Amino acid sequence: MKTFEIIATSTFGLESIVRKEVEDLGYEVNSVSDGKVTYTGDTEAVVLSNLWLRSADRVLIKMGEFKATSFEELFNEVNSLPWEAWITQDAKFTVNGKSIKSALFSISDCQAIVKKSIVKRLQQHYDIEWFQETGPSYTVQVSLLKDIATLTIDTTGEVGLHKRGYRKSTVEAPIKETLAAALLQISYWKKGRILYDPCCGSGTFAIEAAMIAKNIAPGLKREFASSHWEQIPKTLWEALRQEAIESIDQKGNPIIYASDIDRNAILSARDNAIAAGVDEYVQFFAKPLHKTSLPHGDYGVVICNPPYGERLSDLTKIQKLHKDIRALMNSNPTWSLYTVTSVETFEKDYGKKADKKRKLYNGNLQVNYYQYFGPKPPKGGENFKAIPQASL
Repeated sequence: MKTFEIIATSTFGLESIVRKEVEDLGYEVNSVSDGKVTYTGDTEAVVLSNLWLRSADRVLIKMGEFKATSFEELFNEVNSLPWEAWITQDAKFTVNGKSIKSALFSISDCQAIVKKSIVKRLQQHYDIEWFQETGPSYTVQVSLLKDIATLTIDTTGEVGLHKRGYRKSTVEAPIKETLAAALLQISYWKKGRILYDPCCGSGTFAIEAAMIAKNIAPGLKREFASSHWEQIPKTLWEALRQEAIESIDQKGNPIIYASDIDRNAILSARDNAIAAGVDEYVQFFAKPLHKTSLPHGDYGVVICNPPYGERLSDLTKIQKLHKDIRALMNSNPTWSLYTVTSVETFEKDYGKKADKKRKLYNGNLQVNYYQYFGPKPPKGGENFKAIPQASL
């Protein structure tokens, strides 16, 4: 198969997690920079990346990269790229753009120039003047950073990889699925250890954990723009989806709990878990945080995304919530805590400095990931067990 460069984009700060996921798929990473991991692959790599990358935002085909300080340079360089290798005669395509610290700062003008240049190239190649645009969709992106233009084609589609297809019901300010998956991978949690989210909202942490534990491909239940491209045979998509289905771990049950004070949120979380196919692996229940206790067992992990609040009237409630988390953790010193929040006073409210703090983004919102490490469990002590009936 012919190879080409692929870019897996990511939230700033999660590049190392995405890099590991790419390497776990068997691909050698060429470079890592802010918000993107570049590697070499083929059409099979495009399919596998979309199906399996848990923490990446999008999978792009890199068409070219060059310096451009004038519209003439941009037009000529874009026109020299082999767009006909991907964009078919009947395709419809759009151009998105962004420009940071570049001479070509007008995004709309850059988009127009790129579109015009690609159309001219395709007209010459297909020997036609008019495109009917009745075929598959393609999205081209021109990104300018310090006068360096990067041209890509988006293989993922209109919505990013965070849209797994299971979130049928949502609650206010949910954490992105890709971020939740990354935070789980950063933590000490792995299948066989108890996991508990006491502020679960729509259940994202619990569901993503169950999918990781059961080795369920995050993109298994959704479609992608490139699944309609003639360059990637439908038989390849079908074969790799079937392979993903057969790789699901059917042994034992992950030990995962999730609770929330809002009963409607719990109902939504259960609906989402059903849609994800993991409802039998997560025990949901409605209970306020200050009335919960840690599930029975040692060396578990609490991971949560407590409400942030935006009004001053919320401050006292938020501080109380953070103290309740400390009280919960005090009941078993073998447990570890991982909390993501935009509230800068979390450590003060919690009463203890985090062992490690990581700045990240949940969408456009800057957050901190506070990590409190408990002791490591003894070797050989991590095995699947049936989920007990909790008396929490």
